Amino acid sequence: MRDAFVRTLIDIAKKDKNVCLITGDLGFGVLKPYWEAVPDQFINAGISEQNMTGVATGMALEGKTVFTYSIGNFPTLRCLEQIRNDAAYHNANVKIICVGGGFCYGALGMSHHATEDLAIMRALPNVTVLAPGDLVEAQAATKAIYEKDGTCYLRLGRGGEKTIHSQLGEFQIGKAIKIINGEKVVLFSTGAIFDEVMEARDLLLKVGINPALYTFPTVKPIDKETIEICSRAYDLIVTVEEHNIIGGFGSAVSEILTETVNNSRLLKLGLNDKYSGIVGSQKYLRNEFGISAKKIFQRVKDSLYE
Repeated sequence: MRDAFVRTLIDIAKKDKNVCLITGDLGFGVLKPYWEAVPDQFINAGISEQNMTGVATGMALEGKTVFTYSIGNFPTLRCLEQIRNDAAYHNANVKIICVGGGFCYGALGMSHHATEDLAIMRALPNVTVLAPGDLVEAQAATKAIYEKDGTCYLRLGRGGEKTIHSQLGEFQIGKAIKIINGEKVVLFSTGAIFDEVMEARDLLLKVGINPALYTFPTVKPIDKETIEICSRAYDLIVTVEEHNIIGGFGSAVSEILTETVNNSRLLKLGLNDKYSGIVGSQKYLRNEFGISAKKIFQRVKDSLYE
């Protein structure tokens, strides 16, 4: 996803001299094509995320569209006060890019795991929150946040994610994307966990369960209309996120369900309000915390036959 983001941003920056990218002293291998293409629209702020965000906001208030870039929790939790007080409060055109959402940097431990970011960022007024599911969504989401006024948060995978969509229709912030219809159960996915959800669906089909599938590249504003429609059409709604189940994507869906008449149950799959005290690959940690394809398959099957 990060490569798709960089390629898209290069195209945007070549056409708009007011676009600037600021990095927190990392990502140089990935960002090299960008600074070579538009060297006057790139800044290395050093290992100082608070300063990076303050500088970005100042530039944005002077007419620039500024993308800040770092990994895991660094562009969000390390500089949360600056995002809140500087960027979001002033509705500044600061676009915060997280590379490595969830367990992408699993082997580096909990300090590098981004598993609370969606909840924290969506709680901030004036902040739009996106978590694309594949490279095609990442490209479309990058264009969308550039075109949208105000502060945005874009959560990306680290790289190597599968391309799920062969093509994408009109992409809109705040709109879910229907992948396929189904019966009785519908799977809602946000972010790069999408590949596990697709595989889980294939496993469910083998035992006679035919779930519908939607991907939600936008967490805030959430697609209220799609959630309400699905709540009337399906017996079970399953949300899957590589994130704490408290305050994140599943919570956003549940907030809508409490406000509408529906016949569905909700199953939220993610981290059960805990930190990871173990390290390992992203695949390993997904399985340990119940969001691998096999674990998703088992939880959905068990919930249907309770």
